[in-house]
Amino acid sequence: MSTTKAGGSAGAELVPVKFSRLTRRGILLGLSLAQLITLAIGILTVVGALYAGGGILLAYTAPVWAVAAALTWIPVAGRPMVEWLPVACWWLWRSTGGQLLYRRRIVTPRPVGTLALPGDQARLREYTDPDTQAGMIHDPHQQTLTVVCNVTHPAFVLLDPGEQERRVTSWGRVLATVCRSGRISTLQVLERTLPDSGTGLAEWWAAHGTPDDSWAAQTYAELIERAGPAGERHATTLSLSLDMKAAARQVRTAGGGIRGAAAVLRQEMSTLVAALRSADLSPSGWLTPGQIAVILRGAYDPAVAASLERHGDIGQDLATAGPVAVTETWGRLRTDSAHHSVLWISEWPRSMVYPGFLAPVLLSTGIQRSFSLICTPMRSGQAARDIRKKKVEHISDQAQRAKIGQIEDASQTAEYHDVLQQEADLTAGHGVLRYTGLVSVSAPTVDELDAAVAAIEQAAIQASCETRLLVGQQAAAFTAAALPLGRRV
Repeated sequence: MSTTKAGGSAGAELVPVKFSRLTRRGILLGLSLAQLITLAIGILTVVGALYAGGGILLAYTAPVWAVAAALTWIPVAGRPMVEWLPVACWWLWRSTGGQLLYRRRIVTPRPVGTLALPGDQARLREYTDPDTQAGMIHDPHQQTLTVVCNVTHPAFVLLDPGEQERRVTSWGRVLATVCRSGRISTLQVLERTLPDSGTGLAEWWAAHGTPDDSWAAQTYAELIERAGPAGERHATTLSLSLDMKAAARQVRTAGGGIRGAAAVLRQEMSTLVAALRSADLSPSGWLTPGQIAVILRGAYDPAVAASLERHGDIGQDLATAGPVAVTETWGRLRTDSAHHSVLWISEWPRSMVYPGFLAPVLLSTGIQRSFSLICTPMRSGQAARDIRKKKVEHISDQAQRAKIGQIEDASQTAEYHDVLQQEADLTAGHGVLRYTGLVSVSAPTVDELDAAVAAIEQAAIQASCETRLLVGQQAAAFTAAALPLGRRV
């Protein structure tokens, strides 16, 4: 998770940017709360054994303090062993409870207004806005209401540097607009590759081609017919989630309930559309429940995505859009016609990079993947409190290290400078966002999936990013990475 400001200044040349580092600072001397607990257990065991029975009792209690020391200090995949305990325990509990398997009950009908999704997503409810006909997804537990919008844009990497900088600045204003409201829970940018059914190429040829029975026209038509189904295209959606708790007063004023929340969300939708248009982005309307159903079905069953696109009215029902079967393993997810793995961008570039640094990941060909950027706006008061807390922790850690003679390394100094920069940006009036990047990779077979994951990991290295496989939580991660529902891991 990275934090940066939303906004910037226009310029004639492309300006490099820098992300804040992932905070790895603990409560005391770099140790997290879990590490401090296990370390305290080990120390108390040793001290108690020495006072009670001396060396003999110390030997008897060796398994306790040895395990505590191992859990505290031994790292596994870059994290202390004690931090893996919640993940492993949660995985074992779900395994014994049969929650790793999902099978659609085709005889028992779904309740009206519910989504046919596995796991925790079964609680989501469907609501159609009577004014805009947009499909809204209501989460009664998290108290959020989410709407989805299609966005079209020109190829960013093909623009000249001046135009790229102008668009980056305009996008910063869009994010700043989202931050100012204080009622937005999440803004999700989902960019995914889809198998092209050939309709786009065929429509372009019908509009711009010259079918004059010449050799060139016949050859071009044959190439379109052959290459269309084998090609791929990119689609981008924006998901806007309203925090119904934060907007409780406005919701009551608008009539209360889902209708009141929908009225408040419509205001945010209008503001976002105006901001997108001012940033030269083209929102193509808010998605209806049927269009959302096609996206969900295509994510779980990629083999039918092209067919659903060709036959417009088929599959546009949220009650049947979910998967028929889902099997979750430690590092993969198996759905109807594909295997999936989700990678987390655990470290954004530490050095100055240009805005198109993700091009190796987003422009990778021959790989079916979804890239999800989850932006969580922070209210100015909350952001100020968080920054003050970080400053106090850094200063206290620095004092403790000075007392014991420990030298402060460069990474700790860089984290502190990031905190000071965030404070300066917040004081200057910029919005503060927390970013989470997820990449979902899909393939028909396990071997193809492993090859595709390796290719994405290599592309992330070229983009100066570090990725990690989200083991033990692939189902929840897939929902956040591949579905435009504004979910978080």
